[in-house]
Amino acid sequence: MTRLNRLANMRLTSTLLTTTLLTTSLLIPTPLAMTLLAPGTVQAAETIAERLPGSPHGFRLERLATDLNRPWSLAFLPDGRFLVSERPGRLALIDTEGSVTRLAGVPRVVAKSQGGLLDLALHPGFGHEDGTGGNAQGDDGIGVGEHDWLYFSYAKAGPGGHGTAVARARLVLDGPGRPRLEDVEPVFAQNRFSSTSHHYSGRLAWLPDTTLLLAIGDRGHADRAQDGADHAGSVVRLTATGEAPDDNPFVDNEAVAPEVYTLGNRNIQGMTVTDEGRVWSSEHGPRTGDEINRLEAGVNYGWPEVTLGRDYATNLPIGRDQAPGMRDPAYVFEGRYAPSGLAWVDGPPFPGWQGNLLAGGLRSEALTRLAIDAGGEARRAEVLLDGEIGRIRDVRQGPDGLIYLLNDRPDGGLYRLVPIDHPR
Repeated sequence: MTRLNRLANMRLTSTLLTTTLLTTSLLIPTPLAMTLLAPGTVQAAETIAERLPGSPHGFRLERLATDLNRPWSLAFLPDGRFLVSERPGRLALIDTEGSVTRLAGVPRVVAKSQGGLLDLALHPGFGHEDGTGGNAQGDDGIGVGEHDWLYFSYAKAGPGGHGTAVARARLVLDGPGRPRLEDVEPVFAQNRFSSTSHHYSGRLAWLPDTTLLLAIGDRGHADRAQDGADHAGSVVRLTATGEAPDDNPFVDNEAVAPEVYTLGNRNIQGMTVTDEGRVWSSEHGPRTGDEINRLEAGVNYGWPEVTLGRDYATNLPIGRDQAPGMRDPAYVFEGRYAPSGLAWVDGPPFPGWQGNLLAGGLRSEALTRLAIDAGGEARRAEVLLDGEIGRIRDVRQGPDGLIYLLNDRPDGGLYRLVPIDHPR
């Protein structure tokens, strides 16, 4: 019996937290009721698979929300709600019961092929402007502090076609009127737009010094990734308002754009930062050759001069395996994995996965756990999901330590992994 067949059998016995249970819990102050109603928990979680094998943690798979159109990125709000970007250009607010509301005020995006509304990242100081670490928000749900901004990447139209851009906005989620974005401000746009409609990348990640990393794909032109004056095929490092920090690695090199942080990146689709400030990414190769990389300032990651990928038409190798001055990947996936979404595990619910990476996959429909050795090399530890939710677009560890995922479908959903022994 295949894993998917086992999943179908498990679904026959799947459980849903029903209205009757919630009503009973509201009336009786039992420990279960306190768990269901605790701040930041999702009350209506549907169990998709009661028990899936993992080492050393078995886990259950839950679905928290449905009817999301090509969901791309997930952000966690301080009050326990979620924001999800939908690639066609909508921004969804998901409450703790799984209800979905679309926000007004989202700027126009180029929703074509791989383009659209892409990654989300709250400023690290969001909700912590009162000096106590508390949530400093006004009655209308808008952040009142200097750093209460939502940053988002998207495909933007402009001279020469379209390109990867970042904007920021204030959130107005409660009070009169529809939930919405206000005070939308452009932050950054890549310096050369093109007519191609793929390889935007767009992943965002904050460093501990509150500078912002933005990955920009090669836009389908491989040679651009080795042109330091071109933002395509690179990771850029920005201030919160979109400038190049004074300590960027190439600020004194006139041949390289001052925003550039790394070179030779084809199409990063996952990026995460550890508490120590180490940056990890997952990146698409052309045909095989998908990679995990440890990103460091000033490093050239080789594309297209160095790659284990092959040409789509001929299936022949494209570049060399190695080259002086270019960094080898920390890990190369087998086959055509098509990674997307990457999380660093650092929390008590999954102590056996501490210090591991969780890499989602599109074509592979897999979630793979990667262990990191003392030398910084990654190795496959186990496959945690293998087709249960289809194409995986985003992977995040939540503030509660649980693992959250989005699947890439026109009717996609928000899911999470929960240890078997974790309270419901």
